[in-house]
Amino acid sequence: MRLLPALKALRPEESALLSAAEVEAERIVALLRIAVALGLMIAMMLAVESVRVIDEPHLRRQVGLAAVTMLSYLAVGVLIYWAIGKGLFKAWMIWLAVLADCSFLLLNTFLSLLNTGVPGGAVFVMPAVWMAPVVLAFGVLRLSPLRLAVMVGLVAVGFGWMILWQPPATTPDLVGRIRLSLDSPPNFMRLVMLCLAGVVLVVAAVRMRALLHRSIEEARQKANLTRYLPSQLADRLAGGGLEAMQEGRQQKMAILFIDIRGFTSWCEGREPQEVSRLITGFRGRVEEVAARTGGLIDKFIGDAAMILFDGERAAARALDCAEGLLAHMEDWRKTREQAGDTGLGVGVGVHWGEVFSGVTGTSARLEYSVFGDTVNTAARLEQLTKAQGMPLIVSADLLAEAGAEPAREGWTALPAEVLRGRSKGLALFGKAKG
Repeated sequence: MRLLPALKALRPEESALLSAAEVEAERIVALLRIAVALGLMIAMMLAVESVRVIDEPHLRRQVGLAAVTMLSYLAVGVLIYWAIGKGLFKAWMIWLAVLADCSFLLLNTFLSLLNTGVPGGAVFVMPAVWMAPVVLAFGVLRLSPLRLAVMVGLVAVGFGWMILWQPPATTPDLVGRIRLSLDSPPNFMRLVMLCLAGVVLVVAAVRMRALLHRSIEEARQKANLTRYLPSQLADRLAGGGLEAMQEGRQQKMAILFIDIRGFTSWCEGREPQEVSRLITGFRGRVEEVAARTGGLIDKFIGDAAMILFDGERAAARALDCAEGLLAHMEDWRKTREQAGDTGLGVGVGVHWGEVFSGVTGTSARLEYSVFGDTVNTAARLEQLTKAQGMPLIVSADLLAEAGAEPAREGWTALPAEVLRGRSKGLALFGKAKG
């Protein structure tokens, strides 16, 4: 069961893009870390006047501790931002940044407990705890469920341990020190940290919305591609394979042509809506069988279609498609006749051989095509079904590639045919039914 699509195996190029995106996200986190550190330092400077009038050594130490922590946090943000700008920062180093964020939060909180002598049960009174939303918001920005889960785990374990912690010696003025931690200056710092966490989450929301817009745009572009290309090719092009497909290649393919018999004469005197319904019904059935057998519909040409098969078991799938089409079209013919309509047959020709395949045009108007003698031969086999009186004719090359046994599977050997454009006869087989 796949709970997180983001954890699916990625291709090398996808992993590289993801790593680059994660590093870019960490650059934004570094900038925000700098902004958070500066914001907290300014807020502390505004609150320090209230602290000066209180003669409490531990409170002064607390201010000094906070200043050192913020300066260190600022230094970490500057260092990471500089390393990313110089190209020295790698994706795996994000884990170090994650550990640094959690360490600063937990260490500063624990030192606050240690300095005040307050037991761990009062840990959430410490202003430093309010950095937790900021740190976890950084995890959201990184767009990594695993890293965010690790951060949540570390923070939860750290705070859980602190809750159980007891100071070596109980402070004589426990109530007074807790009260000071709830005074206006600490509350002001809490408010600032809460606002900073909100700012980080706003940035995260903006980034996620930008990613959503990009996904929508890519989906729209893919939808546009499917208007001109089969969906299988649109998937490849959406994955960045346009340049390779424009270069083209030589490959082995099975080519299938199917055509409605008697369509031209049937159209005479028919209303356009009736013709449209018939073509729609024909194409729907072709699409259904092609999809079931893994065929790629190259194009519909009026009442005809050209279907391509490449990859694993291409010839066998083409054979399954041809027989499936005959059976499907025979059922359609009977259904039409029972309804009082004219039943129309089809002719199917299939050949196996080498073709040139490739995409031509631009991203605004693309066309995938296959060329070569194999395509021409498949088209002529379909035309030959009329003369031979058989709805399906295939080449011996196709049957051999598919591993079919003509004698056992109901195929009839036909006289070798010298097709137009060929100098030698081609061994052929026909079938009366699918």
